[in-house]
Amino acid sequence: MFNNRHWIFQQDSAPAHRSKSTQDWLATREIDFIWHEDWPSSSPDLNPLDYKIWQHLEEKASSKPHRNLESLKTSLNKAAADIDMDLVRAAIDDWPRR
Repeated sequence: MFNNRHWIFQQDSAPAHRSKSTQDWLATREIDFIWHEDWPSSSPDLNPLDYKIWQHLEEKASSKPHRNLESLKTSLNKAAADIDMDLVRAAIDDWPRR
């Protein structure tokens, strides 16, 4: 899966993640994941996307007002396409400290 690299999925306390059917589906397919009971609730610091990348996207996409949803979507897509990989690397490198 994913270029023959080993991945472990996080199962936070979102209802869709902690549902019995989701937990059973992952377990029967032998997909490695962290059980929702083992994942701290409301813990954005455990995910570089949550504590760094979303902030960057929000700043870029909200730098001007939007008249409609399509304008916001366009702005978010542009901001995502323009993310510098150095920002991503810095967020990942900062993760162990958090």
